[in-house]
Amino acid sequence: MSSFFLILIPIFFTQSIFAQQKIDKSFYGGLFYLTNYMTSDEYKLFLHTHNDLETVDHIYEKALTFFDGDYSETFFCLTFTLIPYNKILMKLPVIGLHVTVPLPSPPKIIFDEKLKNTPKRLFNDSPSNDFGDKDKLAHFFANAFLHYNISFFNLSKFLGIFVEYFEQGFFLQGEFDKRDLITNHLGEIFAEMVQKNKNAMPSEALKIYQLLFFRIYP
Repeated sequence: MSSFFLILIPIFFTQSIFAQQKIDKSFYGGLFYLTNYMTSDEYKLFLHTHNDLETVDHIYEKALTFFDGDYSETFFCLTFTLIPYNKILMKLPVIGLHVTVPLPSPPKIIFDEKLKNTPKRLFNDSPSNDFGDKDKLAHFFANAFLHYNISFFNLSKFLGIFVEYFEQGFFLQGEFDKRDLITNHLGEIFAEMVQKNKNAMPSEALKIYQLLFFRIYP
């Protein structure tokens, strides 16, 4: 959880009326559509025959099709669809008060099923537990959204780093993670990739992570 906080502000206090939402080409419509798809039998069958990076591409293609090729809307909606939390626990400085802020989310039973089916093996060093790197996808698409829309003087990179430190200080779940910053940058790279090639896939940017571990010996 990191840079998505920046794009959370406009809908921070919007109540999720998920079950009552009609599926349309809106943020909540996309959230409803993608979350329900990730709990469907069709999606579960796909999981059995494809690896996690292929699954990320598959979810991305579903979102892009839903939003009729609108990359900004796709990145924005995927950020919240793939957040592995349905609320944020914040600690307010000085007074020490803890506040729970709900995130746009479906009913808990659907959220839990979606979370279970979220890709988690994204990198060669992804944790081998049940959670893995599920939190990295929100980082990736949040920074893709920021860089796609705010590239002036690379402001998106500054905001990503700023929010990483903000998260460490204010979010009870938050701690500084260099791997988050790497994932942020990969999201920025993906935004640039789609600007040059509309057929670019998230896995192409995520695979760059592996290059950081290559060593060339004479």
